[in-house]
Amino acid sequence: MTTPNAHDWLTEHSDYLYRFALARLRDTHLAEDVVQETFIAAIKSPSFAEQSSPRTWLTGILKHKIIDVMRKNVREIAASNLMNDEDANMDEFFDETGHWSEQPLAWDIPHDALQQKQFLTTLQSCMDKLPTKLASLFMMRDIHETDNEEICKELNITSTNAWVMLYRARMGIRKCLEINWLQA
Repeated sequence: MTTPNAHDWLTEHSDYLYRFALARLRDTHLAEDVVQETFIAAIKSPSFAEQSSPRTWLTGILKHKIIDVMRKNVREIAASNLMNDEDANMDEFFDETGHWSEQPLAWDIPHDALQQKQFLTTLQSCMDKLPTKLASLFMMRDIHETDNEEICKELNITSTNAWVMLYRARMGIRKCLEINWLQA
């Protein structure tokens, strides 16, 4: 890769790569670091053969950098430690037959830009209350629609564990949104 391409790639793809990293890591400093490491790796690597677009190639490098950070910073947590005692009781949502005791409230899609921004702020606040791994899983699966196999690989978890964690994340988000958005 020549220097002009590196500069062009930086200006064209840095914002996209930063948003991609931030959505998965949920830490601005870590996201900045992995994007910087991605560009350094791309500059040092002669492996770009133009068989894909530069963005696809850079995103592939970034994914590996994110996985490295997650493996380094996130250790396995026992299922009992994923949520605090207050959040762990999800039985209140279901009756003895396992059906909803009360149907979830209808969530209208906000049409007003201000209302949508407030909703997204509330959603982010709810996600911030989740443990890091649960929030990352929720973001990857439900926001970015990443397939389960890739999620398991990135978070270094089993498929069964992913579904259990996703259930807990969704229940935590639901409870938080019902309290902070739907009843506000």
